[in-house]
Amino acid sequence: MRFREALRRAREALSSQNINDAHLEAELLLRHLLGIERAQLYADQEKELTPQQLQAYEALVPRRLSGEPSAYIVGRREFYSLDFYVDRRVLIPRPESELLVDKALEFAREHPDISHLVIADVGTGCGNLAISLAVHLPQAKIYASDVSQAALEVAALNCQRHKMSQRIHLLQGYLLEPLPEKVDIIVANLPYISDEEMVWLGPEVRDFEPHLALAGGIQGLDLVAGLLSQALAKIRQGGALFVELGQGQGVTVLALVRKHFPQAAVSLWPDLSGMDRVLGICPGSA
Repeated sequence: MRFREALRRAREALSSQNINDAHLEAELLLRHLLGIERAQLYADQEKELTPQQLQAYEALVPRRLSGEPSAYIVGRREFYSLDFYVDRRVLIPRPESELLVDKALEFAREHPDISHLVIADVGTGCGNLAISLAVHLPQAKIYASDVSQAALEVAALNCQRHKMSQRIHLLQGYLLEPLPEKVDIIVANLPYISDEEMVWLGPEVRDFEPHLALAGGIQGLDLVAGLLSQALAKIRQGGALFVELGQGQGVTVLALVRKHFPQAAVSLWPDLSGMDRVLGICPGSA
């Protein structure tokens, strides 16, 4: 069977199950199988798959039809123009989290002591935030913590992939507790899905991604509240905290911030959909 025909059949199967961007998903699975880029895939449209390749491709498509995210099937996801290994031990990085990196980098580049920055990524998962920051801030010292040892194993693989094993220090523990020193910048993409929202999650998320990286308690802010309660003791003077938020949490989280940081300068930045996505706190700026 030719590449073109295999893609058509896969696209039709995926479309029949209302999978978004079925044509791109079909391409991704075939490119993963063949180990080629998109341009080559289309240049070779008339090329024949071997029987073994066709059998393997026809085994991948049902996995996607079952709801398994393509990122887990192919074992990778791009984030901040970098390639990360992912599997079911970690949450799949989302594009909206790139705003968290943007804001942390903006602050870092204006910091008076940029050459000696110490940064903590809390709830690091696959390590995408820590590694993205490390790439753009080559002189920074970075800690990446997670309560999950399994997640840290994936983060370690990505540190090796991006040659960051000597620069990023992986720590296991609850939120900021394992940090051995105060830091200039804290970034955190913590679980923020409320108990009610957990029930209504789509099967791709609910049945495949780790609940430990999703569930944030009754309002979805249990971990964020815990982070805020620890942060003042862990941020250096002139430092800042950047936290990703879920839908509709902006107003509620501001009350938590004022409880712990009554004099801080606080900002909320929306994502491309207009939803408050990143919370910024500068305790020493007010």
